[in-house]
Amino acid sequence: MSEAGQAMLLDRYQRLSEISLDLASTLDLKTLLDRIVHAAADLSNAEAASILLYDENKRQLHFETTTNLDEPLMRGLIVPVDSSIAGWIVLNCEPVIIDDTQKDSRHYSEIAKYTNVTTTSMLGVPLVAKDEMIGVLEAINKIEGNFNEDDQDVLMALGAQAAVAIANARLFHQSDLISELVHELRTPLSSLNTAAHLLTRPDLPEERSEQVIEAIQNEITRLSEMTSAFLDMARLESGRTQFNAELFDPGLLIEECINLVSGKVDEKDLHLQIDISDDNPEITADRDKIKQVLLNLLSNAIKYNYPQGDIKVSACVEGNDFVITVSDTGPGINDEDQQHLFEKFYRVESSEKAVPGSGLGLAISQRIVEAHNGKIEVESKVGKGTTFRVCLPIR
Repeated sequence: MSEAGQAMLLDRYQRLSEISLDLASTLDLKTLLDRIVHAAADLSNAEAASILLYDENKRQLHFETTTNLDEPLMRGLIVPVDSSIAGWIVLNCEPVIIDDTQKDSRHYSEIAKYTNVTTTSMLGVPLVAKDEMIGVLEAINKIEGNFNEDDQDVLMALGAQAAVAIANARLFHQSDLISELVHELRTPLSSLNTAAHLLTRPDLPEERSEQVIEAIQNEITRLSEMTSAFLDMARLESGRTQFNAELFDPGLLIEECINLVSGKVDEKDLHLQIDISDDNPEITADRDKIKQVLLNLLSNAIKYNYPQGDIKVSACVEGNDFVITVSDTGPGINDEDQQHLFEKFYRVESSEKAVPGSGLGLAISQRIVEAHNGKIEVESKVGKGTTFRVCLPIR
């Protein structure tokens, strides 16, 4: 190797050392993965880079993060392990350099149909931490010349550090969630224990017995909702949530969600006002995930509203976004609480005992909306009510 080549390689390893410190500075998985793919593209002088995460239980690979493609669309793409280059890397736990992917029988050509990007050359390395297969790191389309062994060595070194960082981030969030789950389970389990004890008393009046049974049913429902929320959050934070993009009319989805909560609206004698155009642009997103967000906002507008209060649901186009608004006439939220609303497990103290919940609904909703390159906002005044706005890009 020439002196110039040695100097360039030394420079790349110096940058790799700096990147390693950067990776160690965060436990936020989304930020971490974004830093890894940009570092991979930079170090290998590639047009783009991506990370595919491996689900051992399902024996599936799926795109999680890329440098130059639409993330929600990419995160919905499943790559078969048995008939793809990335799958070969997982099964053999070896790196691979391919100068012309179109001539390689392992190339999964279906990806190009979804992304409109042609992969000509590729360098892929396995992401392995403590004998656990995390996934695959790919550099795509060398800008000048072909990928070589120096590129492979540098990307292998980055991949080794990236895999450890990803595993650590997952463990941190898993430990955090487990700790919170145990804490949150104590109250409903204590209530169930008390209720069970009461039912064993032979002198318990029938009317009181029915009340206890109803309380048990309510606590079981609460536990079910809580564990579902914890699982959703765990999947989102570990990168195991897959987004399946499809084209749909958001107006029809809003109407569907309203129909699902109409019974609860009637129970509380709320007045529902709907302002949605019949001529809505179609959007590309994960319909089920957006439905989850809307149902959460509508549920909150019902639970935190006064009896005979008002709920308004509207939708319109603002610039390049489709904006959905859900407003209520409840007690409102003060400025201090608004700053923490989207944090995990945060609940407004004044309503914590009056309205049961896990404190995860808004945190999950925010992560889903942001994964679609959108945003969710809140406006509220004490005594006036609360408004949530969901802005989704029109694609």
